[in-house]
Amino acid sequence: MCGIVGYIGHREACPILIKGLKRLEYRGYDSAGIALINKNKETNQFDLNIYKAKGKVADLEAMMANKDISGTLGIAHTRWATHGEPNQINAHPHFSEDKDIALVHNGIIENYATLKETLKQEGVEFSSTTDTEVLVQLISFLRKKFSLDLVAAIQLALTKVVGAYAIAVIEKSKPEVLVAARKSSPLVVGLGEDEFFLASDATPIIEYTKKVIYLEDEEIAILERGHDIKITDLKNVEIKHDVSELDLSIDAIEKGGYPHFMIKEIFEQPQTIKNCLSGRLHPESNSIILSGVMDNLSRFVNAKRIIIVACGTSWHAALIGEHLIEEFCRIPVEVEYASEFRYRNPVLSPDDIVIAISQSGETADTLAAMQLARHAGAFVFGICNAVGSSIARNTDAGAYIHVGPEIGVASTKAFSGQVTVLIMLALCLAKSKNTLSPKEIKEKIKQVSLLPQYIEETLKLNPIIEKIAKYFTYAHNCIYLGRGYNFPVALEGALKLKEISYIHAEGYPAAEMKHGPIALIDQDMPVIVIGTRNDMYEKVISNIQEVKSRQGRILGVISQGDTTLRDMLDYYLEVPKVPHFLDPIICSIPLQLLSYHVAVAKGKDVDQPRNLAKSVTVE
Repeated sequence: MCGIVGYIGHREACPILIKGLKRLEYRGYDSAGIALINKNKETNQFDLNIYKAKGKVADLEAMMANKDISGTLGIAHTRWATHGEPNQINAHPHFSEDKDIALVHNGIIENYATLKETLKQEGVEFSSTTDTEVLVQLISFLRKKFSLDLVAAIQLALTKVVGAYAIAVIEKSKPEVLVAARKSSPLVVGLGEDEFFLASDATPIIEYTKKVIYLEDEEIAILERGHDIKITDLKNVEIKHDVSELDLSIDAIEKGGYPHFMIKEIFEQPQTIKNCLSGRLHPESNSIILSGVMDNLSRFVNAKRIIIVACGTSWHAALIGEHLIEEFCRIPVEVEYASEFRYRNPVLSPDDIVIAISQSGETADTLAAMQLARHAGAFVFGICNAVGSSIARNTDAGAYIHVGPEIGVASTKAFSGQVTVLIMLALCLAKSKNTLSPKEIKEKIKQVSLLPQYIEETLKLNPIIEKIAKYFTYAHNCIYLGRGYNFPVALEGALKLKEISYIHAEGYPAAEMKHGPIALIDQDMPVIVIGTRNDMYEKVISNIQEVKSRQGRILGVISQGDTTLRDMLDYYLEVPKVPHFLDPIICSIPLQLLSYHVAVAKGKDVDQPRNLAKSVTVE
C-alpha cells in the first residue's frame, strides 16, 4: 500500500527519488523518507544518510533543506502505517543497528514478533515499533553471524519471513549495489543507460525509460553499477526475464490543468470508454471480440457457474456483472468479497469460472482468491487496468479495461471501464450461447457503442451538481437507494461520498429501506435515489413517497423529461435515457461529481483522502 522508489546510476539520486515519491503519493501514505549513499569529502569514506518525516513528501523536502543530499545511489519510501503509529521514528527507511544497512519495505511481516524476540535474545536493540525494522536487523544479524555478503544475507533472511514484502536494500560498504526483492507486493525495475530505476509501479519510471522488468514472487534483483541486471530466487538460482515495454505517457499521470486528478479522471470517461470499446465492439458487423473469452469459449459456454471476486469499488462492478451475465447468458453467478472468499473454504470445481476484478491488478486479497481458485482447477479470468500487473500475469486469460492510469484514490474511470468490459463479456458470451436473439444482440451493441456520447451528455450536469453539493456539506449521514441494476450504483455512490468527504453514507436496495434504515429518515437525513425509468420505476416511486412522508430531503437521479419524479423531489439530476443495463455507468457519473464537489466544498484532500491507499497490497 506504500510506495518504493530506488535509483542507482550516474545521476544525482535525490531529485529522482523525490519526484518518484510524488508520483506515488496517490497510493496513500502518512510519512516519507529517503536514504542516500555518498562519499564524505572530508573523510573520503562513504556515508549512509537517512532523512524521514511524518506527513507529506513536501514535509520531507523541507526537513532535508540544507542537508547533504548528494549521491547517485538511494532508496525512498512513502509509508501507510500498519505496525506502529505514523511518526518519524516508524517512517522508512530503517537502519540496521550498526547503521550500515538501510531498507524500505511494503507489505506485512506476519511473524515479526517471533523474529524480534529471537533477535532481542541475541542482544539486538530496536528503535521503532515496526515489523520492517525486524527485517533489516535480521539481515544484518545473519550477515555477521555467517559472514555473508548482502545478497546472501537477504536470501537467507527471506526464507525465515512469513508474509508479504517488496523491499529495497542498500549497504554503506557496498555503494555500487542496490538489492530488491518481492513476494505478494509489486516491484518493477526500469532499465536505463548505465542506470537502474526501481518502483512499486511504473509511474516514477516512465519519465526516464520505457524498458522494465516485473519481478515475480520470491525473486531478488541485484542492480549493480556497470553490470547487467541479475535476478535470482531465494536459493540463488539465476532467472532470466523478458524486458517489457511500458505503454504509458507522462501526460496521463499529470493533472492537465484540472485542480484534482479525480475531476480530470471523471471528465476523461467519454474518451476512456471509447478506448475500452476500441477494437472490441463492432456495430457494423454486429460483433464483439474479447480475445480472452473467444480463445477460451468452450470454458465459458460450458461453465456451470461463474464466481466474481473483488474488493471495494471493483466489488460493486462485480454486482453489476452478476446482473448482466445472469440476464444475458443465463449462467448462475456469485459475487464474493475476495477477502472473505479466501478464508471460507469455498466449494470450487474445474467447471467453474472465477473472474477476478482489480483496478491495480495487485490487490492482495484478490490475488490470494485467484490462487485458491487455480489450485482447485477453476478457470481464472482477470479484469484489470494495469498492464503487466500480478493479476494480469497470473490468470488463465483476461481483459484490460484500457482506461489509462487512475491516480485519484477514489475510483471513477476504472469503475466505468470495469462495467464496460463486463457488458462486453456478457454480450460476447450471450451471442455464443444464443441466449439473446440476433436482434437483441444487435440493438444492445448499438447502444453500447453510444456510451461515450451518453457520458459526454451526462457530464454537462457538472455546474448544476456543483451548486447542489453546497446543500449537502452540512450532512453527517446520507442514504443512497437504488433497485435492480441501480442497487450497486447506490453502494458505489455512498462509498465515493464516504471516501473523500468523510460523510457517513450507506447504500441500500430501495425496498430494504423499510426493514430498518427508514428509522433514520428525518429532515436532516439527505436521501439520494437512483430513479431512472426501468422495470422497477413504479416501485421506486413508492419508496420515494415513503421517504417524503417522513420529511426526508431527496436528490434524485432521473431520466430526462421525467416530470413525475421531477415534481416529487427536492433536487433532481436528469440523465440521458438509456437501456437499463447501461444505467450503472450513466447514473454513477453524477454521483462521482456530487461526492467530488461536496468534498471540495468541505475543504478535503480529494486525491489523497485520509487513511486510504489506492492499491491495497496487504491484508
